Amino acid sequence: MQLSKYLAAGLLLIAPATFAAPPAADKEKDVDRMENAGTVIDEIMNIPDDIPQDLLDKARCVVVLPSVLKAAFVVGGSYGRGVMVCRTGAGFKGPWGAPAMYALEGGSIGFQIGGQATDFVILVMNDRGASSLLKSKVKLGADAAVAAGPKGRDASANTDAYMRAEMLSYSRSRGVFAGISLEGSTLRPDNDANRNVYGKEATAAAIIAESKFEAPPEGRKLVSRLQKASPTLKP
Repeated sequence: MQLSKYLAAGLLLIAPATFAAPPAADKEKDVDRMENAGTVIDEIMNIPDDIPQDLLDKARCVVVLPSVLKAAFVVGGSYGRGVMVCRTGAGFKGPWGAPAMYALEGGSIGFQIGGQATDFVILVMNDRGASSLLKSKVKLGADAAVAAGPKGRDASANTDAYMRAEMLSYSRSRGVFAGISLEGSTLRPDNDANRNVYGKEATAAAIIAESKFEAPPEGRKLVSRLQKASPTLKP
């Protein structure tokens, strides 16, 4: 009986994310997420102990998932939504391009982040990691090596763990910014959301690898902030 009560409560918590919303409402939510991702990066870049500069300069892509709530991961695991923005051109060596919508899935995340809203930032550190994320769901820790990222602009990032990792992950909750392990979670393109924002032909590959779309106004803050912070890839 007690278990049934908890299950019912969990289902009520995730109901808003589970049941279909009108297309216009979906588009508005997706556009808001893109805009919020820019705010998250801007705020993180303005704190003293943020992402080490040498890591940001080596990153091919940055994933930002704003305001992920524990409620979204109750009962079997759901997902947090956000965006991935990558450097353009061959080898991801050009300026930062348009953001694509992405989803983070994994039931264990809820136990890590507690009950408060948490922002996630993931750096994608090499071409293989970036290319794999354009095609399909990637399981962190299995399909791609992931580690909790170091923080502080002058922090040393040359340890074996950071050098081997394809992705480095961070969280920010109640103003505290720190590295966090996301092993066991999955990251995938959210192409329904991409079509909501860009149109029916939009996929993560078309937005990022093929540069077929320009960033909408709500995504320009994120792109310009990354361009200002790290204009050039430094392998």
